[in-house]
Amino acid sequence: MVEQLGYVQVDSINVLDRAHHMILGTRLDGYRPEHLAHSLEGTRTLWEHWTHDACIIPTKWYSHWKHRFDRYGKRVEGSSWWASQFGDDPAKVIRRTLARVKREGPLKARDFEPPETHRSSGWWEWHPEKAALEYLWRSGRFAIARRVRFEKVYDLAERVFPEAYGLARSSQANHIDWACREAITRIGIATPTEIARFFSAVTLSQARAWCAQAVARGELIDALVSNEQQGLKPTKCVALKNWKALCPAPNTDRIALLSPFDPVIRERARVERLFGFEYRFEAFTPAAKRVYGYYVLPMLEGDAFIGRIDPKFDRAKDTLVVRGPWWSPGVKVNKTRKRKLDTAIDRLANQIGAANWKMSL
Repeated sequence: MVEQLGYVQVDSINVLDRAHHMILGTRLDGYRPEHLAHSLEGTRTLWEHWTHDACIIPTKWYSHWKHRFDRYGKRVEGSSWWASQFGDDPAKVIRRTLARVKREGPLKARDFEPPETHRSSGWWEWHPEKAALEYLWRSGRFAIARRVRFEKVYDLAERVFPEAYGLARSSQANHIDWACREAITRIGIATPTEIARFFSAVTLSQARAWCAQAVARGELIDALVSNEQQGLKPTKCVALKNWKALCPAPNTDRIALLSPFDPVIRERARVERLFGFEYRFEAFTPAAKRVYGYYVLPMLEGDAFIGRIDPKFDRAKDTLVVRGPWWSPGVKVNKTRKRKLDTAIDRLANQIGAANWKMSL
């Protein structure tokens, strides 16, 4: 499923469940976190690194991430923010952190004692060794061996992925072709910007050039996407030649509740262009200015977004509390649709382990 999607985002917000578990649980009935742990920590067919954000991705693509490792190393070297996190002697901190993990094995950031002078006043203000751990991970020397209560456990990449680590870096041309081809294969119809942003692995100019070449080769077709009902201007895109055949008959028997980090709704402008559904993530919006709520889940029925709910897991009472629903304009609210929503909330409650749920307007 992760390979089919291309990536599954990891996020720290735990109002209901971690984003990666919600994304997979929406698609796989009976999914449990230990299923993912088996592939991440057992067979190592999946691993965690960055696309547009921290994500779980197929290990078989590891050689393409070596381009990212190089870019990240150069980015950190030229960053005043990173320099401020490392302290007075960045090279010494990095060498010391690398040596300790090499000597002792997998370690968490809390295994390193921060300097007495360090005072963290925010989420992104790390002590020097935490910054070194992150730098060594993002630049490819370390890998995430596992997570313990969501906390990263770092180890040498060659110990975690000995076979993948030894692979040669893909060529630049092969890397661009891979990134663009894998993106459009999963998106079907997209702008060059959306193709470039899918893995955040290539530049917009590289994606544009690849699209033009793919159209010239007859692999893709030019497309114009419009949504007259929303009054949006037509958007120039490229599309797979057989995009219609790749669209299955929509399943209207059930309603899917999507995580705010679900790949389907990551590109908000694209969702509005194709489906006429405006969605904004309001977790970082002051409560008084939110339109719907903190962790709103879009409701997908077939190929239509029919509304949204704002759920929260009250762990003290073992109850899933659901605000809403807010139905989309034009959606007919009948007994059948309400029953499907109840079933969807039942599935969500079961997935997160809530004993019961209730609506709270």
